[in-house]
Amino acid sequence: MPIPGNLRTTAMAVMPHTDANRALDLAWSLDVPFWPQLPRLSYYEDMYVQASEHFPGIVLDMENQLLSFSTEKFALELEEAMAHFEEPAYFDVSPQYSAVYHRFLEMDLSQKKAVRGQLEGPVSFGFNVKDENDRPIIFDDMVRPFMMEFMAKRVNVQLTRLQALNPNAFMFVDEPGLQFIFSALSGYDDMKAKKDLDRFFAMIDRPRGVHLCGNPSWDFLLGLDMDILSLDVYSNGNVFTSYHKAIKKFLEKGNTLVWGIVPTNVEPFEKEGIVSLEDYLVSLWDELASRGVDRDMLFAQSLISPATCCLINPDGEVTVEKAFGVVRELSQRLRERFRLD
Repeated sequence: MPIPGNLRTTAMAVMPHTDANRALDLAWSLDVPFWPQLPRLSYYEDMYVQASEHFPGIVLDMENQLLSFSTEKFALELEEAMAHFEEPAYFDVSPQYSAVYHRFLEMDLSQKKAVRGQLEGPVSFGFNVKDENDRPIIFDDMVRPFMMEFMAKRVNVQLTRLQALNPNAFMFVDEPGLQFIFSALSGYDDMKAKKDLDRFFAMIDRPRGVHLCGNPSWDFLLGLDMDILSLDVYSNGNVFTSYHKAIKKFLEKGNTLVWGIVPTNVEPFEKEGIVSLEDYLVSLWDELASRGVDRDMLFAQSLISPATCCLINPDGEVTVEKAFGVVRELSQRLRERFRLD
């Protein structure tokens, strides 16, 4: 299995650091490291900005840190973008858009059991980026199909580059926007999203999966054709485990779950301890076991991580770094408790 399990550690990529080396060291301290996204270091390091590189029609205002879209500019730049469609380097993240990514590529990634990359997903990108009429581009029937193919190429190019350095590399598609498609007010419903995402994943090489911190329909997420799902179980665990049939089916396909259990925000982090987090996580697994989910299979196909990214703490990176430490300690405790290799 390219994606390691047995309750090893990883994390999502967005971090509050302004020191790239310190962030890379923290990412490297986990079993499955990743290249950090550091929007406080540079606006280019923002996940939406990184996904926008070379996308026709994008208007990037670095001074005011704004990302928008021009329909007229899209029409003018589309032909130029299509001319580069068979050039892999065109779809990779350039040093300008992430110095951190390129520092990660210079590390000896072969030391780790696996490594991970990431890109902002098309649904979230489409909701977040708006045109001159303040309309999200996800609603543009001309732009949306192109966006799906464009982002799929970006995922594949990064995965290929990482797999050249570690054969067990895999990709997260970050999709915080997926929780909004189930609102009657979204204008882009789950049926449209399912059709688009089925096409999107069909264009992406494996292993690939989704990370999000929200609370969408878990039947919808677990039914997508992916290999790994990363979620915030600290906030959503009791709701998530109620979908035990879908979870069982997901795991029986050989897929992996990432249990985001350690909070990174100051207040919830300070009210918890490693024992309370362990007890809560084990209680979720006990519930699934009572519903017919094989415990050994679950452990073999699970990682643990922080619950969410966090850029808003008044102490900057301090609590986030503590949370990473708790993730490592919790992993060790659980692996010893359940006698995992």
